[in-house]
Amino acid sequence: MKPYNNCISHISRIVIISVIIGISVLSQPAKAACNECGTVTDVKTVKIEGHGSGVGIVAGGVLGGVLGHQIGGGRGNTLTTIGGAAGGAYAGNEVEKKSKTKTKYQVTVLLGDGSTKTFTYSSHTSYQIGDLVKVINGKLTRQ
Repeated sequence: MKPYNNCISHISRIVIISVIIGISVLSQPAKAACNECGTVTDVKTVKIEGHGSGVGIVAGGVLGGVLGHQIGGGRGNTLTTIGGAAGGAYAGNEVEKKSKTKTKYQVTVLLGDGSTKTFTYSSHTSYQIGDLVKVINGKLTRQ
């Protein structure tokens, strides 16, 4: 009977060890999904058009009027002054708008919770589509 008891003893130990291992594996908390982790899905360059404040219109109008006044005499002088002022105002406004135009760089990320978030940078960024990233304190970082 001793060999039989030995066999049962070994089987009992194996069962007990298996149960302990199973309980310890099952009792470990599952890793939570990282909702702040994600993948870069889009990177694009965006031009933001500038707006005229009126300074360009006034400065251009004055300059155009002065230049227009230099041309012609009599009624022609009046017409060239008015035309110069109008053309200068238009040109001044366009120059002001162009000087205020900015280029921004947008990086779009698909986050772990299924939402998307876009990050805007004022200078070129090295993020590329497919990069694994994480949002920490509202800022994008590589994983």
